[in-house]
Amino acid sequence: MSPRARLVLALLVGLMLGLSLSMASRVAAERSPAPLNPAAPASNALPWKDAQLLAEVMQRVRDNYVDPVDDHLLLQNAIRGMVEGLDDHSTFLSPDEFEDMKVSTSGSYAGIGVEVVAAKGGVSVVGRMAGSPAERAGILNGDVIVSIDGIAVDPADLDTAIARMRGPQGSLLRLAVQREGRASLLEFQVEREHVQLHSVAAELLTPDIGYLRITSFTDSTASELEQAVARLEHSRARGLDGLVIDLRNDPGGVLDAAVQVADDFLDHGTIVSAEGRTPDAQFRIEAKPGDISNGARLVLLVNGGSASASEILAAALHDNHRATLIGRRTYGKGSVQTIMPLGDGQALKITTSRYFTPAGISINGVGIVPDTVLQGTEQPPAAMDTADHVTLAQRDPQVSVALQALSMHTGQVAARVSAAAQ
Repeated sequence: MSPRARLVLALLVGLMLGLSLSMASRVAAERSPAPLNPAAPASNALPWKDAQLLAEVMQRVRDNYVDPVDDHLLLQNAIRGMVEGLDDHSTFLSPDEFEDMKVSTSGSYAGIGVEVVAAKGGVSVVGRMAGSPAERAGILNGDVIVSIDGIAVDPADLDTAIARMRGPQGSLLRLAVQREGRASLLEFQVEREHVQLHSVAAELLTPDIGYLRITSFTDSTASELEQAVARLEHSRARGLDGLVIDLRNDPGGVLDAAVQVADDFLDHGTIVSAEGRTPDAQFRIEAKPGDISNGARLVLLVNGGSASASEILAAALHDNHRATLIGRRTYGKGSVQTIMPLGDGQALKITTSRYFTPAGISINGVGIVPDTVLQGTEQPPAAMDTADHVTLAQRDPQVSVALQALSMHTGQVAARVSAAAQ
């Protein structure tokens, strides 16, 4: 073995030994140590041969790969591969990835307040937050951002474009925009501000039935939903008869947010339970008395993009006979991940629990089958708050199905109604 390989091996062994000692002292601080059994297998023995193999592979890659490779990068990739090899949801987060994760869970960041998707020549604005710097600057939905601070936008790298539009509060951003019907590019200078992402939108479908769309579960989702329900009820002389809760394409997010939303509509019953190896990973959460809708009938719209926290909410309301589910089979993510901060701004996102619905079922890999399964080609959820004076139920066939379901006293959707969404 070369001197460098021996050095790498020594570092790896030292790291593994340090981790072992750290874990051992942590266990000792929590419980009394059991007497050692000389006959017991050395379950904590370090895999020396594997560490030696890793050092050898690193040396071969370093010496023979077509391009020079930094040792730090190799070790970072080895760590990432180790964690991501556990399952599809565990990962090692770089500082930038960890910051993005905190934005997605907290629901706030410093930026200009636009939602963008990849488009020809750049990224297209598909949404602006009300009162955002982008809206005040005059950026419109449909505008294509082709450069940021003089650097061309790569449509194939959406994440980088989004990251470049974020930055310190008060800093300036220069955008070049292609607008339909304009031959030349438009130039905008926008000041970044604190932006609060909104995960809940609401409107009335009829004078008696409200509509709530939840796009993700963040730390503020439950309070947003509670305020939205209060606004809908305030616009009427009496309480709502029913609510359509749209979870289509909601990838999930913060577990506690889904639990709180479920509790908002439940007076009693289990919301979710989980099993894991540590005490914190084992829990059962029960609903507390109180229903913000005063017993209004509920229909939830779900599809294959409804995952994780969305499925926790759907199962909690369905299994407690509180809501009817309409749509397509959900994604089927039945595990809970915990974010563990590490040094240098990095973090570990690792699966720590498997959760179960109130009926005691694991949906992992199988999802939730709705009470009414819609057939045919699925259309994306229709835009809300348009100026065309066409109701949301008219623009979105699945919302129409949910509305008809709530209009029936039985809460069941007839076959003829199901066909309307095809």
